[in-house]
Amino acid sequence: MPYISRTTRPAVRSAAVSAVVATALAAGLLAVGSSSASAAGVRVHDIQGTTRLSPLAGQQVTDVTGIVTGVRSYGSKGFWLQDPKGDGDPATSEGVFVYTGSAALTVKAGDAVRVSGTVGEYVPGGESSGNQSLTQITKPTVSVESSGNALPAPVTVTAKTVPSAYAPEGDPANGGDISALRLKPRSYALDLYESLEGMNVRVGTSRVVGATDPYSELWITVKPHENPSRRGGTVYKSYDDQNTGRLQIQQLAPVSEQPFPKANVGDALSGGAEGPLDFNQFGGYTLVARTLGKVTDKGLEREKTRRQAKGELAVATYNVENLDPTDPQTKFDALAGAVVSNLASPDILALEEIQDDNGAKNDGTVSAEATLKKFTEAIVAAGGPRYAWRSIDPQNNKDGGEPGGNIRQVFLFNPERVSFTDRGKGDATTGTGVVRSSGRAALTLSPGRVDPANAAWNDSRKPLAGEFSFRGRPVIVVANHFGSKGGDEGLTSRHQPPVRSSEAKRLQQAQAVNSFVRDVRTVQKNADVVVLGDVNDFEFSATTDALEAGGALKSAVKSLPRSERYSYVYQGNTQVLDQILTSPGVGRGFSYDSVHINAEFAEQNSDHDPQVLRFRP
Repeated sequence: MPYISRTTRPAVRSAAVSAVVATALAAGLLAVGSSSASAAGVRVHDIQGTTRLSPLAGQQVTDVTGIVTGVRSYGSKGFWLQDPKGDGDPATSEGVFVYTGSAALTVKAGDAVRVSGTVGEYVPGGESSGNQSLTQITKPTVSVESSGNALPAPVTVTAKTVPSAYAPEGDPANGGDISALRLKPRSYALDLYESLEGMNVRVGTSRVVGATDPYSELWITVKPHENPSRRGGTVYKSYDDQNTGRLQIQQLAPVSEQPFPKANVGDALSGGAEGPLDFNQFGGYTLVARTLGKVTDKGLEREKTRRQAKGELAVATYNVENLDPTDPQTKFDALAGAVVSNLASPDILALEEIQDDNGAKNDGTVSAEATLKKFTEAIVAAGGPRYAWRSIDPQNNKDGGEPGGNIRQVFLFNPERVSFTDRGKGDATTGTGVVRSSGRAALTLSPGRVDPANAAWNDSRKPLAGEFSFRGRPVIVVANHFGSKGGDEGLTSRHQPPVRSSEAKRLQQAQAVNSFVRDVRTVQKNADVVVLGDVNDFEFSATTDALEAGGALKSAVKSLPRSERYSYVYQGNTQVLDQILTSPGVGRGFSYDSVHINAEFAEQNSDHDPQVLRFRP
């Protein structure tokens, strides 16, 4: 679920500020103050106001006083200013970010300063992202009154201070926008965090619920008992049950000067963190630590599933994250080792994100023979079986993903345990059908694509169907990689509930796969059908409901306790994206395992955890 490219972060601020203000004014979201707003006497809480939008946006303010609580010399450069006195209103923040841009930073933490400049509302990621805006002072002139002052005491965020309700319901007449609503920090978690925007904030020793990522950030929770996973994470249970205790942690010091700690899910950030509370595009409310505790390793280990019994068929799915021959051999070896050691060499392995033979080089290459040869050889070297494979090359740049990469699904299978039933290899644009053969459901093309002409698959991976035989029993497997969540608004969106625009496409894709499975069951009601892959959606989503419609399929992950239902970790939420679904013919006597080897760890070979289903056909 890597939804947004972060190669250009943080975004450069420019005319976006004035554009956002103009848009908000046109929508009636910003109150326009009088020209006297530049007069003396304006304090930080006057700038912040009691909503998410400053009543002084677009106006000049003069001689705003406060103590510098943090200075950021990289990315979005500037400093945080906090009024140590305050007005006693819990809805108004006493801190604000002063954006200096390319100007020299002449202040340090503890300086008492006077700032004049323009109040603005900046939307990280742009207006179309749906993100909330960050109140700030731009084009500042700064004078230092004194140095070495004590910093304002931090507001400590704890399980007791964060409300259990996540966000107010937005006004439907205004697209669900909550920006102009008066903050209720004692009622809603998002309102609490917004009321602390720009202020000096502290969290105590906390459990890590999102591992350190390549951008030097991690996620903690201040609510250790909020939907805990068995291995230390925080489970995302439903759209109506958000995990309110999550906060992103970054650090003020550049990593070149102070390495950021590496942490896995379940570790502890001992000593917590203290610093200004920011809002950014990649996670929303973020504590930018001026002081950062140490990581206490809790010894999280990568799981290993059991080996299938002689009479059990083991079917697995694994998103190998844009694997191609230009990747280092170490990646191939690590993924192969996981197939053998952690997945116990499943009989059938559906792979997602296998790229073509030269990866992202956009030259029309679509074959993945070199990729698969390199991967299967690595599996043999790791002590596994010599897998055979079946796949269908996509049309060039027609299946989404990285331009030139031509990702596709692939079946690997162990010919010593299972055979593949070849029936006229399909191509990228020809769909497979279902017929009766010897009293059983059979595919017209095996391997073949499912309904590839359906508009639901435009610029997306088409499902790959294959017919296998295990101990004389036919099994139809459909490998999927549904459309990503790219374009969806974040949980901290100014629209509540957030807009999940990508769901519409996955819903159509799920309906197409469900229709295919029903075609199979029309021919043979008790047919063994396994639908699996990176569905890019939750077990409680409309996508999963559509796959299960009419009793055609059942999501096997629901057989697990709630604390174990996940294959991915995103913004501190452990969640389901990868699934295996079974037809009624498979029965209930299956064994299902989400094998946690990547998503919870700072060091990953893929960002997804593989899934394994074992059953007796």
